[in-house]
Amino acid sequence: MTSTDRPGSPRHTRQRTEIRQAVEDQETFATAQEIHDRLRHDGSGVGLATVYRTLQGLASAGKLDAIRTPDGQVAYRTCSPGHHHHLICRSCGRTVEVSIPSLETLIRALAAEQGFAQVEHELEFYGTCTDCARS
Repeated sequence: MTSTDRPGSPRHTRQRTEIRQAVEDQETFATAQEIHDRLRHDGSGVGLATVYRTLQGLASAGKLDAIRTPDGQVAYRTCSPGHHHHLICRSCGRTVEVSIPSLETLIRALAAEQGFAQVEHELEFYGTCTDCARS
């Protein structure tokens, strides 16, 4: 039985491949609507519902990072594996991955002190990158 034959395992379709490639080709986080617009511009017939469903599935499987933008939308990007945070430029969307071991230690200690286990968190930092600040 192959991975595509397992119940609940996503099939490798042309649409899924196109969506994954569109995300990999971008350098900044993008919403499902932005990715769909890019695909349509490139001549793809992939529907918006398929884009949403595929992006959600890839994010749930840990293959994409998903963040909530300041205006409440979910945006996606291919990132390196492992837990990390992001510095995101409000102007151009440039994104830098950052790891903050001291923060992770503090969160574990705080959780233990309050009797919590298996604590997860999401933390993104928004600012203005050097290039945009110069403009």
